[in-house]
Amino acid sequence: MRVALLAESFLPHMNGVTNSVLHVLRHLERRGHETLLIAPGSGDVDPGVPAGRTELLRSMPLPSYPDVRVVIARTARLTRMVQDFAPDVLHLASPFVLGWQGVAVADALRIPAVSIYQTDVIAYSEKYGVPGAAPLVASHIRRLHRRSTLTLAPSSAAAAQLDALGVDRVRLWGRGVDSIRFDPERRSEDWRASIAPGEILVGYAGRLAAEKQVDDLRVLAGVPGVRLVVIGDGPARERLQGVLPDAVFTGFLDGIQLAEALAGLDVFVHPGESETFCQGVQEALASGVPVVATGRGGPLDLVRNSINGWLYPPGDLGALRAAVEDLVGDAAKRRAFGIAARESVAGRTWHALGDQLIGHYADAIPLRRVDDRRFSKVGERPALPAIGPKRAMPRRFVALGDSLTEGLCDGSRMPDGAYRGWADRLAELLAHANPSGRPLRYANLAVRSRRVVDVVTDQIPRALELRADLVSVLIGANDLVRFGADPEAIAARLAEGIRTLRAAGVEVLLVTPFLPRRRAARVLARRFALFSAALRALARETGCLLLDLEAVPEISDPSLWAADLVHINSGGHRYVAYEAAALLGVPHAGALGRLEGALHAEEADEVEPPISRARWVTHHAVPWALRRLRGRTAGDGLLPKHDDLVTIGGTTPVRAKG
Repeated sequence: MRVALLAESFLPHMNGVTNSVLHVLRHLERRGHETLLIAPGSGDVDPGVPAGRTELLRSMPLPSYPDVRVVIARTARLTRMVQDFAPDVLHLASPFVLGWQGVAVADALRIPAVSIYQTDVIAYSEKYGVPGAAPLVASHIRRLHRRSTLTLAPSSAAAAQLDALGVDRVRLWGRGVDSIRFDPERRSEDWRASIAPGEILVGYAGRLAAEKQVDDLRVLAGVPGVRLVVIGDGPARERLQGVLPDAVFTGFLDGIQLAEALAGLDVFVHPGESETFCQGVQEALASGVPVVATGRGGPLDLVRNSINGWLYPPGDLGALRAAVEDLVGDAAKRRAFGIAARESVAGRTWHALGDQLIGHYADAIPLRRVDDRRFSKVGERPALPAIGPKRAMPRRFVALGDSLTEGLCDGSRMPDGAYRGWADRLAELLAHANPSGRPLRYANLAVRSRRVVDVVTDQIPRALELRADLVSVLIGANDLVRFGADPEAIAARLAEGIRTLRAAGVEVLLVTPFLPRRRAARVLARRFALFSAALRALARETGCLLLDLEAVPEISDPSLWAADLVHINSGGHRYVAYEAAALLGVPHAGALGRLEGALHAEEADEVEPPISRARWVTHHAVPWALRRLRGRTAGDGLLPKHDDLVTIGGTTPVRAKG
């Protein structure tokens, strides 16, 4: 790949963002990928920076925090830099100012942007006391990450924070640790003697700034036999030396010096409550040192109470002191916690994390294509289609819905006037995929023109009577096209029925409705997008399988739609059936779908010849309008084609009623 990285911070300022960027650059270089780094410039770049093109831009320091620099560059210049490099992916490291320009560049060039959420800027704005800044910063963070193709959060707490802000497409991507450099074997008695001979060393390592809450360590004053060690530097150092007069301040340490210092501690303490990950905690654990940290943010994923350390309630300084005293007074416990600490980070190498990152890059490329082809940008965005794990095939499958599930416009291999449809095709795939040879019992209760209320009040109770163990639900289009339709209210009504099915132990395949790629369909795009977003939330809540067809833009291609412009043709039904089969774990469903599509590409019913606008109006639009005026629907008086269970097994076809 070609990867362009935009970083809010870089050398010579070493911090969490810079450290991660350097590791990413080195890993991409090892894997043979080409890189472009764009970052603020403020001095000579360390010669150890990995190979690759580097553009350091003019920047200015923040008045209250000179180690943080803000890039001064026009978006047009950034766009030219990125365009000349022609990357496959844009990597935004802790995006805020430069990152905002980065998502604009990504949109202009239509390339995927992967944002690495690394700094809790909202908490920082509160710590530094900028009046009214926190809501504005939160809004900025939300909009920035909503514009990113994918956001990677370093911890479950950070992911929850982004979710609360309304950010979607968030995945967990932690940080690696150099377990060779940070190793218990680095413990040096000479170093310990130079700091405080004969005393127990309790230490903190990190930036000395307000958001790190190092002031809280004053509560450790007077603990017998303990010397507090503060490793690091920053704007708060002078003040902290006054607050912690008995502590040893080492200044900034890096490389082997830092590793030796961490391994030389007996207990590591981190009081900061705004850590999205807390690499310092991870490095201490790798060094075999038990950790005491606040029970908020990144440490929640790293520290396991009573195993490798202690978490104390945020703000409870008495609990902080008690946790430190517990470890200080028990050498055996410190040794046991230290062994567990080292084991807890085994496997968290930058090599492994780097390969995970490349996997996220690979996913971002098709996700960008999905985003570019969405009709409406509102609501939660779809994820990539999933291939389900191998699972036991259902014994009783019941399909619910309207004309799409009834199978209208799919007359492939059916008598005149009879329809097949995606659900019938799926039933055959499920039956033939059953290794036991046991037949599948199948019912299709869908009827054209039906709405959500019909599914909830009629079809779901019938499915329960049939003792279905798998139910598919594709419904909502007929509700959404009605005047004044409320997508959230429609979804809430459907949710009642889905919860009923799940409460009965039924597995549910929930399918999002979709539109053809036609100009007229854009009028309904916002409603369909909001309804689909609500179904995604419903699937997460209830544990349904979700076939999210908004993530499959191919289904909107006009070649898969019938002459009436509102139903999919045989090719469209085949496409949906194989997507559903893949999700349900039918082996090789994708390959089988491509093969069947190739074998039937020449069928006369595959692509209907286009009809004139006048013929479409007289044959389709006018009859529909007349039915609406009379308060009737196309499904009035019709019964489901399979109101009771039919048997499908081996080569047994689905029986169809004329």
